[in-house]
Amino acid sequence: MRQIVLDTETTGLSAENGDRIIEIGCVELLGRKLTGNNRHFYLNPERDSHEDALKVHGISNEFLQDKPKFPAIAEELLAYLQGAEVIIHNAPFDVSFLNKELELAGLPPIRHCVAKVTDSLMMAKELFPGKRNSLDALCDRLEVDNSGRTLHGALLDAELLADVYINLTRGQNTLVMDVGGTAPDGAALPVIDLSGFDLPLLIANDQELAAHDQLLADIDKASKGRTVWRAATGA
Repeated sequence: MRQIVLDTETTGLSAENGDRIIEIGCVELLGRKLTGNNRHFYLNPERDSHEDALKVHGISNEFLQDKPKFPAIAEELLAYLQGAEVIIHNAPFDVSFLNKELELAGLPPIRHCVAKVTDSLMMAKELFPGKRNSLDALCDRLEVDNSGRTLHGALLDAELLADVYINLTRGQNTLVMDVGGTAPDGAALPVIDLSGFDLPLLIANDQELAAHDQLLADIDKASKGRTVWRAATGA
């Protein structure tokens, strides 16, 4: 499935109270690889940005005055997103703004266009409970270079989030490997079933066991003692 990593910048924090989208950045992934088929829009929001929002994105009201309004780019955006899985960090925020813009343009909500919406913030919270999971924090934790990010920008943030998402999901989830593509003679490459191999069993050492116990304790603390394994084991 095509995946589109999407980010927006807005005039403020509440679409329902009249704030609008001023920038949309989209980055395409195919087979977990960046394709370069990206989309980037600056938009005239027909209102000024709040002072606090200006400090975050640095996009002046004057810069946006001659930019297109959302209805002018809606068809191109929806065609680009059609049928894709859309990955957004803190998805409810961006989706609420996209849906409001679509509503104002007389168009149905975003769910009617895309296959699914994945919230990378929720994924990060499950993987790193009790830790900071902002985009900057994840870049630091997952060794994604964000040195060029002095202000928020939709396309730059989408590019960073694409790298973060790939790192968040790079674990091996199956013993079947689909090589994909074709051989030089045009024949389809086979699916490799790794279950037929004699895989070595690696035993955790004392340091790794201690680190595992600490991770379980951190998760148990973050969930306020409601973890399933504690109840099951009586620990």
